[in-house]
Amino acid sequence: MSARTSLSSTRTSTLRQRVVEELRVFWLTALYLWIFLGSFTIYRRLVLAETGVTYLHYGIALIEALVVAKVILVGRMFGFSRRFEQQPLIVPVVYKSILFGVLVMLFGILEHVIEGMLRSHSGLSGLRDLASLGFDELSARVLMLIIAFLPFFAFYEIGRVIGMKKLAAMFFQGFSSVSDTRD
Repeated sequence: MSARTSLSSTRTSTLRQRVVEELRVFWLTALYLWIFLGSFTIYRRLVLAETGVTYLHYGIALIEALVVAKVILVGRMFGFSRRFEQQPLIVPVVYKSILFGVLVMLFGILEHVIEGMLRSHSGLSGLRDLASLGFDELSARVLMLIIAFLPFFAFYEIGRVIGMKKLAAMFFQGFSSVSDTRD
């Protein structure tokens, strides 16, 4: 086998590993967010049921989880979330939680503008739809995401520092296997 073929297969293998890792991170992120957002959907349904209002928007939590997970991956790809990684862990955890909460809000605004442009050829109609939700609803959604991101990024940062394999071993295999796990 030539050096060129060997280099090509190494690049392909490395690219394949990166794609698999990114997909794994995407699906784990989406699962976490779906559970979190889904619990709020159930909470909203239960509260509204007390007043006689039917609420059946369960699929929205899954769609939002998938979109937010994609926003996180795109944000990680651009690298601006690495700003405070040398600080005590609380700093990058809070920074990333707020940063990605704001990013999700901005992507939501952009999504409504594009949807308005596609639906009625005016980005303003999408913004009007967004404004109809009200400032309180929008603020509550962003706050809820920031709070959801705190434990998410705390685990992520701990895994970044001690190694994801070691963190997973601590959670799923017990402490006896942690000393044997190397990243």
